[in-house]
Amino acid sequence: MARRALTTTTAALTATAALLLTACGGGDDKSSDDLEGADTKSSASASASASTPSGPERPEITLPSSFRLTFENWTSSDPGQQALLDDAKEEVRAGYAAIIANDPDSEAVAFYDTEGVHGLTKEWIKSYTDKNLTVIGDLPAFNPKVTLAENGRGASLSYCTDESKAKTRNRKTGKVEGNPAGTSPYVFYSVSLAKSEQGVWQNASVHSERGRCSR
Repeated sequence: MARRALTTTTAALTATAALLLTACGGGDDKSSDDLEGADTKSSASASASASTPSGPERPEITLPSSFRLTFENWTSSDPGQQALLDDAKEEVRAGYAAIIANDPDSEAVAFYDTEGVHGLTKEWIKSYTDKNLTVIGDLPAFNPKVTLAENGRGASLSYCTDESKAKTRNRKTGKVEGNPAGTSPYVFYSVSLAKSEQGVWQNASVHSERGRCSR
């Protein structure tokens, strides 16, 4: 389920339904956290709530109760970091909402991705929708760490997910699958983000590495 590596130049489309939630950022890609473009300092059911960060008008994103995507401790006392965390959460939510809604052309996904990476995110969504798959279960995202660039226009974010209770379900057959036995459910993500002219933090690249995180 982990997202395959998405950058402006690469996209490895090799995941199967079994490795399911690995989101837009990587099938066990061991790439390091790269902060692009800056020097760093250190529709589904309406039964689920939609969160909307402050600032420019954001798209409304809803997820059904059948898929519980949670963000543990995605808070910061620094307003700049909190703004980034809010937009980064919405980008993740937008991707899974698009899978569930069977909508690879989701406008919400386009809103939270840079132009260079948007087509690759769409391919990740289609790797589910083309196979009539949706996502169900629980997917916690935890341990976020943010580094903002000195110029305020770029940033990096890392976090982990736990796929233990996340699965795919075939829309036609109803067949439910999770990760194969022996596969680590923990996936580490490193994301590069860029701030748009409208002040929205957008994904510029995503990498993942399975097995690097723990609870």
